[in-house]
Amino acid sequence: MDLTTQNAPKIIEWPEKLQCLFWPQVNDLPVRYRVLYGGRGGSKSWGMARALVVLAAKKSLRVLCARELQNSIRDSVHKILSDQIESLGLLPFYQIEQARIFCPSTGSEFSFEGIRNNVTKIKSYEGVDICWVEEANKVTKNSWEVLIPTIRKEGSEIWVSFNPELESDDTYQRFVLSPPKNAVVQKISWRDNPWFPQVLKQEMLDLKAKDRDAYLHVWEGECRKALEGAVYAEELRDCAEEGRITHVPHHASSTINLYWDLGRSDHTAIIFEQYVGMQRRIVDYYQNRLKGLDHYIHVLRTRRSGTGELYEYGTCWLPHDARAKTLGSKKSIEEQMRDAGFRVRIVPRLSKFDGIIAARSIFPTCWFDAARCEKELLHALRHYHYEENSVTEVLSAEPVHDWSSHAADAFRYMAIASSEGATDSKARRVAGALKKHSGLMGRMQEFGESLGWLG
Repeated sequence: MDLTTQNAPKIIEWPEKLQCLFWPQVNDLPVRYRVLYGGRGGSKSWGMARALVVLAAKKSLRVLCARELQNSIRDSVHKILSDQIESLGLLPFYQIEQARIFCPSTGSEFSFEGIRNNVTKIKSYEGVDICWVEEANKVTKNSWEVLIPTIRKEGSEIWVSFNPELESDDTYQRFVLSPPKNAVVQKISWRDNPWFPQVLKQEMLDLKAKDRDAYLHVWEGECRKALEGAVYAEELRDCAEEGRITHVPHHASSTINLYWDLGRSDHTAIIFEQYVGMQRRIVDYYQNRLKGLDHYIHVLRTRRSGTGELYEYGTCWLPHDARAKTLGSKKSIEEQMRDAGFRVRIVPRLSKFDGIIAARSIFPTCWFDAARCEKELLHALRHYHYEENSVTEVLSAEPVHDWSSHAADAFRYMAIASSEGATDSKARRVAGALKKHSGLMGRMQEFGESLGWLG
């Protein structure tokens, strides 16, 4: 079995998304963290347990299996590891004891500890090669700050598996929203498990029919309340449910269109989109603040895909305020971008209401690259929301302008400029038709009803 490459052992079947457990590097750095997160039935714990018993049978490893609280060995992953040892036919190689698992042929050892109530003991651990933290959504910031420095052996790794709970949880913030550069982070759902049992599939379908938001949390691994109240709540639910937030490969043979929202004291946002077949593929996203135009031009010229190719650009769509002259250069953003060699178009100017309707209309064709869009673009779209009057419970006429607005505006501009040949009059006709078709929605807003269409 060759575990020194990104190929999983040939004698064992591994779902594609679990093969990252054997990658030696990420972002040209040795892997320090391996993170699997997502919904029920995705085989996260099963996969990590199987990988660890295979590795420990091959070479000497000291494995610490940790969780936030462990009142007894029954609370640990001892049973999962034991089951995998048996299913792989490795029982002759392992000694399964009540409080530890040992492999005499390699000297590998698995031990089990809770973090919160055993801080002194955790700090005393030395020589740990791999620390597997199960149910990591429950691990607090303080516990991480105790554990991570403890796992300090050269080449040591920390494996993390969890089902997300709240977006504010430290584990989600630490490893999903702002992951270290030396972390492999993989979101896994039931559809990634080729052995997903039929009995669980029926449970999933029953919950989906009964409570769609609960289904997204339990089975798709979405954070609780992450979608609640969002302008694009229904559309984002569909994206998650249909698996359109995933790995989206960049096609080197197709150019990338850019959609900007310009910021001055706040963020400038840029969406990178390829239109392949009938799919609108959002392969990348970039935002920054308090930077000059030269910074963004440099980013575009040096930006590479996940496989290392420089992007080739088609049309750069700018908002209408890009026509204004800037004080520093006495040229508009539009003129400066043309001077830099970009093909530039100005997005037709529509009302925000019309733009949101247009954005809703393109969502079914959108595919988002999870690795490059989850942290900032999708995070913003989930939080782009209408404000509710606490007394009347009526939603505001326009979404709240906050940190999430810039990414949402760039997405809205992408919808308005829905084809390269769009003109102002054409875009207005399209939005007008959408608005007429959505007349009931407008009346619901006017009378301050439930506004279910707003999510």
